[in-house]
This record gives sequence, C-alpha cells and structure tokens, in this order.
Amino acid sequence: MAGYISNIFGDSPVGPIQDHMDTCYSCAKELITFFEHVVSGDWDQVQSSRDRIVELEHAADEFKRQVRSQLAKSLLMPVPREDLMELMQVQDEIANRARDVSGLALGRRMELPTSIQKEFLSFVSRNVDAAKKARKSIRELDELYESGFRGAEVEVVESLVHEMDQIEDDTDVMQVEIRAKLFLIEDTLPPVNVMFLYRIIELTGDIADVADRIGRRIQVLLSH
Repeated sequence: MAGYISNIFGDSPVGPIQDHMDTCYSCAKELITFFEHVVSGDWDQVQSSRDRIVELEHAADEFKRQVRSQLAKSLLMPVPREDLMELMQVQDEIANRARDVSGLALGRRMELPTSIQKEFLSFVSRNVDAAKKARKSIRELDELYESGFRGAEVEVVESLVHEMDQIEDDTDVMQVEIRAKLFLIEDTLPPVNVMFLYRIIELTGDIADVADRIGRRIQVLLSH
C-alpha cells in the first residue's frame, strides 16, 4: 500500500517532518537540564547545555530545508502543501523558543530567586510535556498520510490534540502562579533582572502554546 501511495503522490514528506519535530522536541527537552544547571549555578554546564540547544536548532533548520525541497518536487498530495509547510513552521517555533530563552538566561547569567526555583523547574517540565505530546501526534502523521487523512487514526490524533489543550491549560495556571510569586519579591531584586525574569517565564510558556498550535494545524489537515 505504501508503495502504491508513493507512486501516486511521490515521496512522502512526512518522514522529514517527523524528524524535524523530534529535533524540535529535543531542543525543548534540553531546557530541563539547562535550567537545572542555572539553579545550581554551574555556568560551565549551562554553556554546554546551551551549545546543545543551538546545535539541535541548527539541525532542525536543515530538516526544514529538506522538507521545503521535497514539497516543491511533489506532484500530488492528499493535503495542500501550504498546510504541511505551515505545520512545520509552527513546529520550528519550539526550537526557536528553546534557543531564545536559553540565550537570554545565559547571556545575562540570570539567577532564579530561591522562592520560585521549584515552581519554575516544574513549569519548564510541563511545557516540555506539551512538546512531547506534540511530537507524539506528529508521529501519527505517516499513518494519516497513507490513509489520506481519514479513518480510525483520526480519533487517535484528535485525542492527542485534546491532551495538548489540557497541558496548555496547566502551563497557563502555573505561569500565573510563578508570576504572582515573583511579584511579591520584586522590590528585593534589581529592576532590570525582574524585567528579564518575566521575559524568561513568558518565553518558556510559549512552548506549550506552540505545541497547542501544532494540534490546531493537525486539525486543519484532518478537515480536508
């Protein structure tokens, strides 16, 4: 069946899209290690973790170029090329957020106040959960592609999208709680540090938002 589909539609771009998502997820996952080192004050290890994120982000860019090239060569597809390109663009934002937040934290050698460290590390981990769930949904794309985005596999993906919604809600609540704790100690911190701490919290929270948007893009594919 896979060979028959390939003969009709040309080589499937799904594999490179999945590789791209795997790499974007790895970027997000590395933030857990990154911020653990930030909390411990081991800046050599923070730098090593940041280097790993940058390396992965560059790898994601390579996969993105591969997909663009493959989509341009496809003769016929079960869904619009533009929708697949938009899906990959959204995926790419996960890697970009990991790059941006790690660069900001390292560049300013940001110290997380003790009173929010535990909650912030949990917040990072929950955002990574969202990225992981997004990766799981993208791993279902090959089955969806082969079936023309129809059939029982649709229900599996819809369930994953719903779970991403729930995780994104969790991160929204966690972000509010962390910001509230930071507000209580603002007067004890340098104002510039406070400003950048809020920015780090915001950028980290974007990861779950982007994962949720991946779910929305998948639903667009399913609507055709």
